[in-house]
Amino acid sequence: MTFKARLFHRHVHCRADRMACRLGALALGLLSLGAMAATPDAATTELIQRGKYLATAGDCVACHTAPGGKSMAGGLALPTPLGDIMATNITPSKTHGIGNYTEAQFSDALRKGIRADGQHLYPAMPYTSYALVTDEDAHAMYTYFMQGVAPVDAAPAKATALPFPFNIRLSMVGWNLLFLDTRTFVADAGKPAEWNRGAYLTRGLAHCSTCHSPRNMMMAEDIKRELGGGEVGTWFAPNITSDANSGVGGWSEQEIVDYMRLGHAADKAQAAGPMAEAVDHSLQHLTPEDLRAIAVYIKSVPPQHDAADTRPAHGWGAAANDLNSIRGVAWPKDREQLTGPQLYDAHCATCHQASGQGSFDGGLPPLFHNTAVGRSNTNNLIMVLLDGIERQTDSPQVLMQGFRKVMSDQQMATLASYLTRQYGNPDVKVTAEQVRTLRAGGAPSNLVWLARGGMIVGVLVLLALIAWVLKRSNKRA
Repeated sequence: MTFKARLFHRHVHCRADRMACRLGALALGLLSLGAMAATPDAATTELIQRGKYLATAGDCVACHTAPGGKSMAGGLALPTPLGDIMATNITPSKTHGIGNYTEAQFSDALRKGIRADGQHLYPAMPYTSYALVTDEDAHAMYTYFMQGVAPVDAAPAKATALPFPFNIRLSMVGWNLLFLDTRTFVADAGKPAEWNRGAYLTRGLAHCSTCHSPRNMMMAEDIKRELGGGEVGTWFAPNITSDANSGVGGWSEQEIVDYMRLGHAADKAQAAGPMAEAVDHSLQHLTPEDLRAIAVYIKSVPPQHDAADTRPAHGWGAAANDLNSIRGVAWPKDREQLTGPQLYDAHCATCHQASGQGSFDGGLPPLFHNTAVGRSNTNNLIMVLLDGIERQTDSPQVLMQGFRKVMSDQQMATLASYLTRQYGNPDVKVTAEQVRTLRAGGAPSNLVWLARGGMIVGVLVLLALIAWVLKRSNKRA
Protein backbone atom coordinates (compact mmCIF):
# COMPACT_ATOMS: atom_id res chain seq x y z
CA MET A 1 0.00 0.00 0.00
CA THR A 2 1.38 3.43 -1.01
CA PHE A 3 1.87 6.24 1.45
CA LYS A 4 -1.18 8.13 0.03
CA ALA A 5 -3.29 4.99 0.26
CA ARG A 6 -2.27 4.41 3.87
CA LEU A 7 -3.03 8.06 4.68
CA PHE A 8 -6.47 7.83 3.03
CA HIS A 9 -7.22 4.55 4.85
CA ARG A 10 -6.24 6.08 8.19
CA HIS A 11 -8.38 9.19 7.48
CA VAL A 12 -11.46 7.09 6.73
CA HIS A 13 -11.02 5.02 9.92
CA CYS A 14 -10.57 8.14 12.05
CA ARG A 15 -13.77 9.62 10.64
CA ALA A 16 -15.58 6.33 11.31
CA ASP A 17 -14.24 6.20 14.86
CA ARG A 18 -15.34 9.77 15.51
CA MET A 19 -18.80 9.00 14.11
CA ALA A 20 -19.06 5.91 16.31
CA CYS A 21 -18.07 7.94 19.35
CA ARG A 22 -20.65 10.58 18.54
CA LEU A 23 -23.36 7.96 18.02
CA GLY A 24 -22.36 6.28 21.28
CA ALA A 25 -22.52 9.56 23.12
CA LEU A 26 -25.93 10.28 21.58
CA ALA A 27 -27.19 6.84 22.60
CA LEU A 28 -25.93 7.31 26.13
CA GLY A 29 -27.61 10.70 26.24
CA LEU A 30 -30.92 9.27 25.08
CA LEU A 31 -30.68 6.46 27.64
CA SER A 32 -29.98 9.01 30.35
CA LEU A 33 -32.99 11.06 29.28
CA GLY A 34 -35.13 7.91 29.30
CA ALA A 35 -33.93 7.02 32.77
CA MET A 36 -34.65 10.53 33.96
CA ALA A 37 -38.15 10.33 32.46
CA ALA A 38 -38.79 6.94 34.08
CA THR A 39 -37.56 8.08 37.48
CA PRO A 40 -40.06 10.36 39.25
CA ASP A 41 -38.70 13.65 40.48
CA ALA A 42 -38.67 14.41 44.19
CA ALA A 43 -42.04 16.18 44.09
CA THR A 44 -43.72 13.26 42.31
CA THR A 45 -42.13 10.75 44.68
CA GLU A 46 -43.46 12.72 47.64
CA LEU A 47 -46.90 12.84 46.01
CA ILE A 48 -46.87 9.07 45.48
CA GLN A 49 -45.95 8.50 49.12
CA ARG A 50 -48.71 10.82 50.24
CA GLY A 51 -51.18 8.98 48.01
CA LYS A 52 -50.04 5.67 49.47
CA TYR A 53 -50.63 6.96 52.99
CA LEU A 54 -54.12 8.14 52.04
CA ALA A 55 -54.94 4.80 50.37
CA THR A 56 -53.75 3.08 53.55
CA ALA A 57 -56.01 5.33 55.63
CA GLY A 58 -58.82 4.30 53.29
CA ASP A 59 -57.94 0.61 53.81
CA CYS A 60 -58.24 -0.05 50.06
CA VAL A 61 -56.07 -3.16 50.24
CA ALA A 62 -58.41 -4.94 52.68
CA CYS A 63 -61.29 -5.21 50.22
CA HIS A 64 -59.40 -5.25 46.93
CA THR A 65 -56.99 -8.08 47.76
CA ALA A 66 -58.12 -11.70 47.83
CA PRO A 67 -56.54 -14.12 50.32
CA GLY A 68 -53.26 -15.27 48.80
CA GLY A 69 -53.75 -12.88 45.87
CA LYS A 70 -51.73 -9.95 44.65
CA SER A 71 -52.18 -6.57 46.24
CA MET A 72 -55.12 -4.52 44.89
CA ALA A 73 -55.88 -7.14 42.19
CA GLY A 74 -59.45 -7.75 43.36
CA GLY A 75 -61.32 -11.03 43.47
CA LEU A 76 -62.41 -10.89 47.10
CA ALA A 77 -66.08 -11.71 47.70
CA LEU A 78 -67.63 -9.14 50.03
CA PRO A 79 -70.70 -10.64 51.72
CA THR A 80 -73.77 -8.39 51.98
CA PRO A 81 -77.43 -9.05 52.85
CA LEU A 82 -78.11 -9.02 49.11
CA GLY A 83 -75.37 -11.43 48.09
CA ASP A 84 -71.65 -11.34 47.44
CA ILE A 85 -70.16 -8.25 45.78
CA MET A 86 -66.88 -8.99 44.02
CA ALA A 87 -64.07 -6.51 44.63
CA THR A 88 -62.48 -5.32 41.40
CA ASN A 89 -58.89 -5.00 40.23
CA ILE A 90 -57.70 -1.46 41.04
CA THR A 91 -54.11 -1.84 39.91
CA PRO A 92 -53.00 0.26 36.90
CA SER A 93 -53.43 -2.73 34.56
CA LYS A 94 -54.78 -1.53 31.23
CA THR A 95 -56.55 -4.82 30.56
CA HIS A 96 -58.32 -5.64 33.82
CA GLY A 97 -57.56 -2.75 36.18
CA ILE A 98 -57.91 1.03 36.15
CA GLY A 99 -54.85 1.77 34.00
CA ASN A 100 -56.98 3.56 31.39
CA TYR A 101 -58.80 5.76 33.90
CA THR A 102 -58.31 9.49 33.58
CA GLU A 103 -57.94 11.42 36.81
CA ALA A 104 -61.52 12.67 36.45
CA GLN A 105 -62.80 9.10 36.03
CA PHE A 106 -60.79 7.95 39.04
CA SER A 107 -62.27 10.80 41.09
CA ASP A 108 -65.81 9.90 39.99
CA ALA A 109 -65.30 6.26 40.99
CA LEU A 110 -63.77 7.23 44.32
CA ARG A 111 -66.20 9.96 45.33
CA LYS A 112 -69.37 9.38 43.29
CA GLY A 113 -69.43 5.64 42.78
CA ILE A 114 -69.37 5.84 38.97
CA ARG A 115 -66.99 3.66 36.92
CA ALA A 116 -65.19 4.81 33.80
CA ASP A 117 -67.80 3.04 31.64
CA GLY A 118 -70.58 5.00 33.33
CA GLN A 119 -71.89 2.05 35.35
CA HIS A 120 -72.66 2.63 39.02
CA LEU A 121 -70.78 0.98 41.86
CA TYR A 122 -72.58 -0.58 44.79
CA PRO A 123 -72.10 1.17 48.16
CA ALA A 124 -70.08 -1.78 49.47
CA MET A 125 -67.45 0.53 48.01
CA PRO A 126 -67.72 3.31 50.64
CA TYR A 127 -67.86 6.17 48.16
CA THR A 128 -70.46 7.87 50.35
CA SER A 129 -67.62 8.39 52.84
CA TYR A 130 -64.89 8.96 50.27
CA ALA A 131 -67.04 11.77 48.84
CA LEU A 132 -65.50 13.95 51.57
CA VAL A 133 -61.98 13.47 50.15
CA THR A 134 -60.53 16.77 48.96
CA ASP A 135 -59.42 17.39 45.37
CA GLU A 136 -55.79 17.52 46.49
CA ASP A 137 -55.99 14.16 48.25
CA ALA A 138 -57.86 12.57 45.34
CA HIS A 139 -55.04 13.76 43.05
CA ALA A 140 -52.41 12.24 45.33
CA MET A 141 -54.29 8.94 45.43
CA TYR A 142 -54.59 8.88 41.65
CA THR A 143 -50.85 9.48 41.31
CA TYR A 144 -50.14 6.64 43.74
CA PHE A 145 -52.44 4.13 42.05
CA MET A 146 -51.08 4.94 38.59
CA GLN A 147 -47.38 5.17 39.46
CA GLY A 148 -46.91 3.46 42.83
CA VAL A 149 -48.99 0.28 42.47
CA ALA A 150 -47.72 -2.67 40.43
CA PRO A 151 -50.12 -3.54 37.57
CA VAL A 152 -51.70 -6.99 37.74
CA ASP A 153 -53.23 -8.19 34.48
CA ALA A 154 -55.05 -11.21 35.92
CA ALA A 155 -58.83 -10.77 35.93
CA PRO A 156 -60.86 -11.35 39.13
CA ALA A 157 -62.50 -14.76 39.43
CA LYS A 158 -66.03 -13.61 38.58
CA ALA A 159 -68.27 -10.58 38.32
CA THR A 160 -70.86 -9.42 40.84
CA ALA A 161 -74.24 -11.09 40.27
CA LEU A 162 -76.88 -9.80 42.69
CA PRO A 163 -80.51 -10.91 42.49
CA PHE A 164 -83.17 -8.82 40.76
CA PRO A 165 -83.75 -5.89 41.12
CA PHE A 166 -80.32 -5.12 42.59
CA ASN A 167 -78.55 -6.45 39.50
CA ILE A 168 -79.83 -3.33 37.70
CA ARG A 169 -77.02 -0.91 38.49
CA LEU A 170 -79.04 1.99 37.14
CA SER A 171 -81.18 1.69 40.28
CA MET A 172 -78.26 3.21 42.15
CA VAL A 173 -79.09 6.56 40.54
CA GLY A 174 -82.16 6.90 42.75
CA TRP A 175 -80.29 5.59 45.79
CA ASN A 176 -77.53 8.15 45.29
CA LEU A 177 -80.05 10.97 44.96
CA LEU A 178 -81.41 10.01 48.36
CA PHE A 179 -78.24 9.15 50.25
CA LEU A 180 -75.10 10.51 48.55
CA ASP A 181 -73.82 13.94 49.56
CA THR A 182 -71.18 14.85 46.97
CA ARG A 183 -69.78 17.84 48.87
CA THR A 184 -66.14 17.50 49.90
CA PHE A 185 -65.09 18.09 53.48
CA VAL A 186 -65.39 21.62 54.80
CA ALA A 187 -63.59 22.42 58.04
CA ASP A 188 -65.63 23.72 60.95
CA ALA A 189 -64.16 27.14 61.72
CA GLY A 190 -65.40 26.87 65.30
CA LYS A 191 -63.37 23.72 65.99
CA PRO A 192 -59.59 23.30 66.42
CA ALA A 193 -57.47 21.94 63.60
CA GLU A 194 -56.96 18.60 65.38
CA TRP A 195 -60.72 18.04 65.63
CA ASN A 196 -61.20 18.89 61.96
CA ARG A 197 -58.44 16.50 60.94
CA GLY A 198 -60.07 13.78 63.01
CA ALA A 199 -63.49 14.49 61.50
CA TYR A 200 -62.02 14.38 57.98
CA LEU A 201 -60.37 11.01 58.57
CA THR A 202 -63.14 9.39 60.63
CA ARG A 203 -66.01 10.42 58.38
CA GLY A 204 -64.01 10.25 55.15
CA LEU A 205 -61.11 7.96 54.31
CA ALA A 206 -61.27 5.78 57.45
CA HIS A 207 -65.04 5.42 56.77
CA CYS A 208 -65.72 4.36 60.38
CA SER A 209 -69.45 4.94 59.99
CA THR A 210 -69.63 2.30 57.23
CA CYS A 211 -69.47 -0.37 59.94
CA HIS A 212 -70.23 1.48 63.17
CA SER A 213 -73.46 3.23 62.13
CA PRO A 214 -76.83 1.45 61.89
CA ARG A 215 -78.53 1.27 58.51
CA ASN A 216 -82.07 1.87 57.35
CA MET A 217 -84.25 -0.37 55.20
CA MET A 218 -82.52 0.94 52.07
CA MET A 219 -79.13 -0.12 53.45
CA ALA A 220 -78.03 3.50 53.83
CA GLU A 221 -76.36 4.76 57.00
CA ASP A 222 -78.67 6.32 59.55
CA ILE A 223 -76.88 9.65 59.90
CA LYS A 224 -79.01 10.59 62.92
CA ARG A 225 -77.35 7.72 64.82
CA GLU A 226 -73.78 8.27 63.64
CA LEU A 227 -71.40 5.64 65.06
CA GLY A 228 -74.19 4.19 67.21
CA GLY A 229 -73.32 0.58 66.31
CA GLY A 230 -74.13 -1.58 63.31
CA GLU A 231 -74.21 -5.12 61.95
CA VAL A 232 -71.29 -6.24 59.81
CA GLY A 233 -72.36 -9.63 58.55
CA THR A 234 -72.08 -11.97 61.54
CA TRP A 235 -70.12 -9.38 63.55
CA PHE A 236 -71.34 -6.38 65.51
CA ALA A 237 -69.48 -3.08 65.14
CA PRO A 238 -70.16 -1.53 68.56
CA ASN A 239 -71.34 1.90 69.50
CA ILE A 240 -68.29 4.22 69.54
CA THR A 241 -70.03 7.46 70.39
CA SER A 242 -69.23 9.46 73.52
CA ASP A 243 -71.90 7.72 75.60
CA ALA A 244 -70.35 6.52 78.87
CA ASN A 245 -72.19 3.17 78.99
CA SER A 246 -73.10 2.28 75.42
CA GLY A 247 -70.11 3.91 73.72
CA VAL A 248 -66.51 4.82 74.48
CA GLY A 249 -67.20 7.77 76.75
CA GLY A 250 -65.32 5.97 79.52
CA TRP A 251 -62.23 5.49 77.36
CA SER A 252 -59.41 8.01 77.41
CA GLU A 253 -58.06 9.40 74.15
CA GLN A 254 -54.86 7.42 74.72
CA GLU A 255 -56.80 4.17 75.13
CA ILE A 256 -58.57 4.78 71.83
CA VAL A 257 -55.20 5.50 70.19
CA ASP A 258 -53.73 2.32 71.69
CA TYR A 259 -56.65 0.27 70.43
CA MET A 260 -56.26 1.57 66.88
CA ARG A 261 -52.48 1.22 66.92
CA LEU A 262 -52.06 -2.07 68.77
CA GLY A 263 -55.43 -3.78 68.38
CA HIS A 264 -56.09 -3.80 72.12
CA ALA A 265 -56.56 -1.48 75.06
CA ALA A 266 -55.60 -2.74 78.51
CA ASP A 267 -58.58 -3.71 80.70
CA LYS A 268 -60.95 -2.70 77.92
CA ALA A 269 -61.00 -4.64 74.66
CA GLN A 270 -59.12 -6.41 71.89
CA ALA A 271 -59.79 -6.25 68.16
CA ALA A 272 -61.11 -9.28 66.29
CA GLY A 273 -62.77 -10.00 62.96
CA PRO A 274 -63.22 -6.98 60.64
CA MET A 275 -61.82 -4.59 63.25
CA ALA A 276 -58.60 -6.59 63.50
CA GLU A 277 -58.30 -6.31 59.72
CA ALA A 278 -58.78 -2.55 59.92
CA VAL A 279 -56.03 -2.30 62.52
CA ASP A 280 -53.64 -4.55 60.60
CA HIS A 281 -54.11 -3.04 57.14
CA SER A 282 -54.85 0.57 57.96
CA LEU A 283 -55.03 2.12 61.41
CA GLN A 284 -51.70 0.92 62.83
CA HIS A 285 -49.93 2.59 59.90
CA LEU A 286 -51.32 6.07 60.57
CA THR A 287 -49.20 8.71 62.24
CA PRO A 288 -49.57 9.27 66.00
CA GLU A 289 -50.95 12.73 65.21
CA ASP A 290 -53.69 11.35 62.96
CA LEU A 291 -54.62 8.63 65.45
CA ARG A 292 -54.88 11.25 68.17
CA ALA A 293 -57.05 13.43 65.91
CA ILE A 294 -59.43 10.51 65.26
CA ALA A 295 -59.66 9.86 69.01
CA VAL A 296 -60.41 13.53 69.67
CA TYR A 297 -63.21 13.53 67.10
CA ILE A 298 -64.75 10.22 68.28
CA LYS A 299 -64.84 11.49 71.86
CA SER A 300 -66.88 14.45 70.60
CA VAL A 301 -69.55 12.50 68.69
CA PRO A 302 -72.97 13.01 70.32
CA PRO A 303 -73.84 10.07 72.60
CA GLN A 304 -76.16 7.31 71.44
CA HIS A 305 -77.53 5.40 74.43
CA ASP A 306 -79.10 1.95 74.62
CA ALA A 307 -81.28 1.52 77.72
CA ALA A 308 -80.02 -2.08 78.07
CA ASP A 309 -76.52 -0.78 78.83
CA THR A 310 -76.55 -0.09 82.56
CA ARG A 311 -72.77 0.16 82.79
CA PRO A 312 -69.84 0.23 80.33
CA ALA A 313 -69.16 -3.06 78.57
CA HIS A 314 -65.69 -3.11 80.12
CA GLY A 315 -67.07 -2.43 83.59
CA TRP A 316 -68.38 -5.90 84.35
CA GLY A 317 -66.92 -8.82 86.25
CA ALA A 318 -64.10 -9.78 88.56
CA ALA A 319 -61.70 -12.68 88.99
CA ALA A 320 -63.61 -15.85 89.89
CA ASN A 321 -62.74 -19.55 90.06
CA ASP A 322 -65.38 -22.28 89.75
CA LEU A 323 -63.05 -25.13 88.84
CA ASN A 324 -62.93 -26.69 92.31
CA SER A 325 -66.62 -27.48 91.92
CA ILE A 326 -65.90 -29.92 89.09
CA ARG A 327 -62.82 -31.67 90.45
CA GLY A 328 -63.50 -35.42 90.58
CA VAL A 329 -66.83 -34.99 88.78
CA ALA A 330 -67.13 -37.30 85.75
CA TRP A 331 -68.15 -35.82 82.43
CA PRO A 332 -71.69 -36.68 81.40
CA LYS A 333 -72.12 -39.37 78.76
CA ASP A 334 -74.13 -36.89 76.73
CA ARG A 335 -71.55 -34.26 75.84
CA GLU A 336 -74.36 -31.76 75.19
CA GLN A 337 -74.89 -31.76 78.95
CA LEU A 338 -71.39 -30.46 79.76
CA THR A 339 -71.50 -27.55 82.20
CA GLY A 340 -69.96 -24.13 81.79
CA PRO A 341 -67.12 -24.82 84.26
CA GLN A 342 -66.33 -28.11 82.55
CA LEU A 343 -66.17 -26.48 79.13
CA TYR A 344 -64.13 -23.57 80.52
CA ASP A 345 -61.69 -25.99 82.13
CA ALA A 346 -61.35 -27.94 78.88
CA HIS A 347 -60.97 -25.07 76.44
CA CYS A 348 -60.15 -21.78 78.20
CA ALA A 349 -58.37 -22.19 81.51
CA THR A 350 -55.00 -23.12 80.04
CA CYS A 351 -54.60 -19.66 78.49
CA HIS A 352 -56.91 -17.42 80.52
CA GLN A 353 -56.09 -19.13 83.85
CA ALA A 354 -58.43 -20.58 86.45
CA SER A 355 -59.82 -17.23 87.60
CA GLY A 356 -60.02 -15.65 84.15
CA GLN A 357 -57.10 -13.34 84.93
CA GLY A 358 -55.30 -13.88 81.64
CA SER A 359 -51.77 -15.06 80.97
CA PHE A 360 -48.97 -14.31 83.42
CA ASP A 361 -47.03 -12.21 80.88
CA GLY A 362 -50.06 -10.10 79.98
CA GLY A 363 -50.08 -11.38 76.41
CA LEU A 364 -53.56 -12.87 76.78
CA PRO A 365 -56.15 -10.59 78.38
CA PRO A 366 -58.26 -11.16 81.46
CA LEU A 367 -61.89 -12.07 80.78
CA PHE A 368 -63.31 -9.66 83.35
CA HIS A 369 -63.36 -5.92 82.54
CA ASN A 370 -63.45 -7.07 78.94
CA THR A 371 -65.95 -5.83 76.36
CA ALA A 372 -66.01 -9.30 74.75
CA VAL A 373 -68.17 -10.61 77.60
CA GLY A 374 -69.76 -7.33 78.71
CA ARG A 375 -71.78 -6.27 75.68
CA SER A 376 -75.54 -6.65 75.40
CA ASN A 377 -74.97 -7.93 71.86
CA THR A 378 -73.11 -11.26 72.13
CA ASN A 379 -72.45 -11.88 68.43
CA ASN A 380 -68.76 -10.98 68.69
CA LEU A 381 -68.23 -13.32 71.63
CA ILE A 382 -69.71 -16.19 69.62
CA MET A 383 -67.70 -15.32 66.51
CA VAL A 384 -64.47 -15.28 68.52
CA LEU A 385 -65.32 -18.69 69.98
CA LEU A 386 -66.10 -19.97 66.49
CA ASP A 387 -63.16 -18.54 64.55
CA GLY A 388 -60.66 -17.27 67.11
CA ILE A 389 -58.53 -14.16 66.71
CA GLU A 390 -55.89 -13.98 64.00
CA ARG A 391 -53.80 -10.91 63.25
CA GLN A 392 -52.29 -10.29 59.81
CA THR A 393 -49.06 -8.59 60.85
CA ASP A 394 -45.63 -9.06 59.25
CA SER A 395 -45.71 -12.52 60.83
CA PRO A 396 -49.35 -13.72 61.01
CA GLN A 397 -50.30 -14.44 64.60
CA VAL A 398 -53.06 -16.66 65.93
CA LEU A 399 -53.87 -15.03 69.26
CA MET A 400 -56.72 -17.42 69.96
CA GLN A 401 -57.75 -20.61 68.27
CA GLY A 402 -61.32 -21.09 67.08
CA PHE A 403 -63.55 -23.92 68.24
CA ARG A 404 -65.82 -24.18 65.21
CA LYS A 405 -64.82 -27.80 64.61
CA VAL A 406 -64.49 -28.70 68.29
CA MET A 407 -67.68 -27.59 70.02
CA SER A 408 -71.32 -28.12 69.10
CA ASP A 409 -73.84 -25.27 69.01
CA GLN A 410 -75.17 -26.25 72.44
CA GLN A 411 -71.72 -26.56 73.99
CA MET A 412 -70.70 -23.17 72.66
CA ALA A 413 -73.92 -21.56 73.90
CA THR A 414 -73.33 -23.10 77.33
CA LEU A 415 -69.74 -21.85 77.45
CA ALA A 416 -70.58 -18.35 76.19
CA SER A 417 -73.41 -17.97 78.70
CA TYR A 418 -71.08 -19.13 81.45
CA LEU A 419 -68.46 -16.54 80.42
CA THR A 420 -70.96 -13.67 80.49
CA ARG A 421 -72.41 -14.81 83.80
CA GLN A 422 -69.04 -15.45 85.45
CA TYR A 423 -66.94 -12.58 84.09
CA GLY A 424 -69.22 -10.25 82.17
CA ASN A 425 -72.79 -9.04 81.85
CA PRO A 426 -74.95 -11.58 83.73
CA ASP A 427 -78.17 -10.31 82.13
CA VAL A 428 -77.35 -11.65 78.66
CA LYS A 429 -77.59 -15.24 77.52
CA VAL A 430 -76.50 -17.09 74.42
CA THR A 431 -78.71 -19.72 72.80
CA ALA A 432 -77.80 -22.70 70.64
CA GLU A 433 -79.99 -21.26 67.89
CA GLN A 434 -78.00 -18.01 67.92
CA VAL A 435 -74.76 -19.98 67.59
CA ARG A 436 -76.25 -22.11 64.80
CA THR A 437 -77.31 -19.01 62.86
CA LEU A 438 -73.93 -17.32 63.14
CA ARG A 439 -72.08 -20.53 62.32
CA ALA A 440 -74.11 -20.72 59.10
CA GLY A 441 -73.23 -17.14 58.13
CA GLY A 442 -76.01 -15.15 59.75
CA ALA A 443 -79.74 -14.79 59.37
CA PRO A 444 -81.05 -14.51 55.81
CA SER A 445 -82.04 -11.02 54.74
CA ASN A 446 -85.60 -10.10 53.81
CA LEU A 447 -84.36 -7.05 51.91
CA VAL A 448 -84.52 -8.74 48.50
CA TRP A 449 -88.17 -9.68 48.96
CA LEU A 450 -89.01 -6.28 50.42
CA ALA A 451 -87.44 -4.58 47.40
CA ARG A 452 -89.24 -6.85 44.98
CA GLY A 453 -92.51 -6.24 46.81
CA GLY A 454 -91.87 -2.51 46.67
CA MET A 455 -91.25 -2.67 42.94
CA ILE A 456 -94.45 -4.65 42.40
CA VAL A 457 -96.39 -2.08 44.39
CA GLY A 458 -94.73 0.68 42.38
CA VAL A 459 -95.67 -0.98 39.08
CA LEU A 460 -99.27 -1.47 40.25
CA VAL A 461 -99.49 2.20 41.27
CA LEU A 462 -98.08 3.23 37.89
CA LEU A 463 -100.56 1.01 36.03
CA ALA A 464 -103.40 2.41 38.12
CA LEU A 465 -102.25 5.95 37.32
CA ILE A 466 -102.10 5.16 33.60
CA ALA A 467 -105.57 3.59 33.72
CA TRP A 468 -106.91 6.66 35.52
CA VAL A 469 -105.39 9.01 32.94
CA LEU A 470 -106.81 6.92 30.06
CA LYS A 471 -110.24 6.83 31.69
CA ARG A 472 -110.30 10.62 32.05
CA SER A 473 -109.19 11.03 28.45
CA ASN A 474 -112.01 8.76 27.25
CA LYS A 475 -114.57 10.76 29.22
CA ARG A 476 -113.37 14.02 27.68
CA ALA A 477 -113.53 12.45 24.22
